[in-house]
Amino acid sequence: MKHDFTYKFLKNLAETLDLTKTMKDFPEVNSQDIRLFFLKLADNFKITGHISTSAHLMSESSMVNIYVDGASRGNPGEAGIGLLIVTRDGKVLKEAGRYLGKTTNNVAEYQALISALKEAKLLGIEAIKIFADSELMVKQIKGEYKVKSAGLLPLYQKAKALLMEFSRYDIIHINREKNTEADRLANQAIDSKAR
Repeated sequence: MKHDFTYKFLKNLAETLDLTKTMKDFPEVNSQDIRLFFLKLADNFKITGHISTSAHLMSESSMVNIYVDGASRGNPGEAGIGLLIVTRDGKVLKEAGRYLGKTTNNVAEYQALISALKEAKLLGIEAIKIFADSELMVKQIKGEYKVKSAGLLPLYQKAKALLMEFSRYDIIHINREKNTEADRLANQAIDSKAR
């Protein structure tokens, strides 16, 4: 396809696409979000001559690792979050734990993710790889599981909105044994308030 044609095609697609099915499959995204995505893609193509976003220009080695964990004793019970933001070569950029009060483990997991994403943005990080031991949360974020809990839906939507602010992201489920630091921070936060 010629560059001018591709630009016009993408721009037209953004303006005329029937978005009903897409919005049904991805309820956190509205028609304006989708149209803006295609318009940005068209503008990028017009400037560069090929379809490429800054996400594709970033190498795997430039991504920062984020470890998150939520803990709840009693489910619902005393809860806390832990997060660890680390460069690929192991330099710790941020570690934090926070007490949440009484809530469920799933809420704590989402709160940990949301807090970590906010911290990463404050640090100016653009590309992230997230590691979490909550299979439910990871699969919901990836779209493999639907969010059925009314209590989790706003947290899910907030997390998805924050993820869209990064040029590139990936989220991976890991075993608890590989998430010991974030787990330690979450439990430390609970211990500090439970005394």
